[in-house]
Amino acid sequence: MKDNRDNIDFGREPIGKLFRGIFFPTLLGLFFGVVLNLADGVFVGRGVGSDALAAINIAAPFFMITSGIALLFGSGVSVVAAIHLGKGNTKAARINVTQAYCTAVVLLGAVIVTLCCFPEFTCHIFGGSARLQPLFNDYLYGIAPGLVACPIAFIGLFVLRLDGSPRLASGMQVGYSVLNIVLDYIFVFPCGFGLAGAAWATSVAEIAGAIGVIIYMLFFSKTLTLYRPKLSKTAVILYLRNVGYMMKVGFSTFLGEIAMTCVMICGNYQFIARFGEDGVAAFSVACYLFPLIFMVGQAIAQSAQPIVSYNLGKNDWERINSTRRLSYWLAIGLGITISLFGILATPLIASMFLGPCRAYDIACKGLPWYSIGFLFCTMNVVMIGYAQSLEKAKRATLYTLLRGFVFVVPAFMLLPGMFGDRGLWLAVPVSEALTLGVIIIAAVLNNRQRKPKRIMHEGKLLRSEVIDRNGEPYYVEKVAFKDWHVSLHSFYLISDRLCDGRHIVEQSWDYNDFCNITIRLDDCTYALVRQVECIAFARSFRSMPIDEFDNVARPLIM
Repeated sequence: MKDNRDNIDFGREPIGKLFRGIFFPTLLGLFFGVVLNLADGVFVGRGVGSDALAAINIAAPFFMITSGIALLFGSGVSVVAAIHLGKGNTKAARINVTQAYCTAVVLLGAVIVTLCCFPEFTCHIFGGSARLQPLFNDYLYGIAPGLVACPIAFIGLFVLRLDGSPRLASGMQVGYSVLNIVLDYIFVFPCGFGLAGAAWATSVAEIAGAIGVIIYMLFFSKTLTLYRPKLSKTAVILYLRNVGYMMKVGFSTFLGEIAMTCVMICGNYQFIARFGEDGVAAFSVACYLFPLIFMVGQAIAQSAQPIVSYNLGKNDWERINSTRRLSYWLAIGLGITISLFGILATPLIASMFLGPCRAYDIACKGLPWYSIGFLFCTMNVVMIGYAQSLEKAKRATLYTLLRGFVFVVPAFMLLPGMFGDRGLWLAVPVSEALTLGVIIIAAVLNNRQRKPKRIMHEGKLLRSEVIDRNGEPYYVEKVAFKDWHVSLHSFYLISDRLCDGRHIVEQSWDYNDFCNITIRLDDCTYALVRQVECIAFARSFRSMPIDEFDNVARPLIM
């Protein structure tokens, strides 16, 4: 059978080439998803009316909750499986993928059934009105079957990229997006099915995407194949542990979708109170734009994630830091571009969804202010994704809580009173800007407080950071020299300086390589290793037995 993968090597291929190979297919797939979202809004707004557009905006949180659950397991299993692959544990990666699929389908099915049983209550809590209830019901019942297939399609995109097939993942995403657009047009215009037709078009496309993923996993996957589950007591315990850890790692992504839901619900309440249903229709234009911004940030974060997580498993921090710098600069450049486009092209954007009406006028006045936040949003998504890739789940979750709940809810409540109608549109940009400020300040303070002074002053500094392992901090440093002669001479100078006048409790030499030592002092334990033209150094912050230190800290520099 022909190998359909793109032959990607996450551990050795140059970072720039590797990132481009993942980023452009990922961006293309996500772009078509956004085009689908925009086309859906245009067809419904033009073919059914502004009330139908408002009804979709009321139902959108329901879709985001379900896609959030799918992304919870997709991003979680992608990080965990990538780390296992980096360590060479393919079996564990396959088990994690199988468990993610099974759990997401069951959990999401239960959520969908529950919400569909209480449509009036669901419409009310999402900010709807009695006037929008019939349209809301049409959309809810039509889209529900597709949402059951949603986790298979969403998780599959993460798995295909990690399996070395980003182009195939992109092609599948483009395929079912185009299918959705075509069916949208047919069901809304020639067939005249109205809002229910748009919902059924989405369901058919989601089911088609899920079928494509299933076919790949069964017949074409080479590394991340499905693993037959076991039902023993031990297997169940391990299953619960694995699922819990995947949910912990992916929780910030899930929370990001819920945060978008919170933004939409708060906005629906505020806009309908201030402008009526026309205000919700105008706000829906902004909500249709938001996935475009989220798409750019997610494309960067999802492209960096397998590289970062795989090399985390290999403890290759040079490649991790190179990926981080590339993703941050790309986020800044694209974020500025999208913000300027939103500000300058407001009339064009609003006219795509709305004809001449009061909702159109409201959108034209507010969208330039809303577009200011696109840069901040893109940066936040990328930075949170980077923290998630390093298994820093608590940090990623905290930042997501800030941007989606802690800042945005007070902003919607306070800013309209301070700036009038403009304040409603500024609520999201202000919350994103405040979150970005917190992330930057936290990073600066963390570096100042925890990063010791440079130990090796010779050579060119390649790496200098504090890493947590098993609750213990370790300082790691690496320098490079112009050739191995200089590095050899510098090694002995550095080792003499580190031990000069200090009491050595314990020491260990590799007698096959005298440029590989571990020394325990009264206040710390350190390792010094020469690697041809480089020298690596690791140090604990307390005196540790050499055996204990070597098991934990030495892999950080090997």
